[in-house]
Amino acid sequence: MDTVALVRTLIETIDDRRWGDLPSLLAPDVRIRLVHTGETFDRESWVRFNADYPGFGRMWLEDVVGVGERAAARVHTTGTVDGQEAHFEVAMFVTAREGVIVELVEVWADCDAEPPVGTRTSG
Repeated sequence: MDTVALVRTLIETIDDRRWGDLPSLLAPDVRIRLVHTGETFDRESWVRFNADYPGFGRMWLEDVVGVGERAAARVHTTGTVDGQEAHFEVAMFVTAREGVIVELVEVWADCDAEPPVGTRTSG
C-alpha cells in the first residue's frame, strides 16, 4: 500500500473505531509525536490513547498529498468538550516503509481560536 492510501486507511480506521485493526497499520517500533502537547507514543500506547479518548466524535480526511514514503494530510475531527461539540483541524505528517507507518507527527488546532492580539489590522 502506498503512503497516501495508508493515510486514507488510517483515518477511516480511526473514524470507524476499528481499534483492533489500527496496530496493523503501524510498525512495531513506530514513533508518534503530538507537537502541540509534546507527548510521544509507541504503537500500543497510541492505539489505547485513541480508543480511550473521551468525547471522540468523528474524523475525516480533508486533503492528503504524498511522494514516496512521505505524506502530509489535513484532517477534521469533532468531539465533545465540556458538553459542547468542538471541531479541530489536524495536520498529519507520515513516513511509511514496507506498507506501515514508521513515524507520525500530529499538530492539532482549535477551529475557533482567536488570532493573537495585535497581529491583525482592521481595514
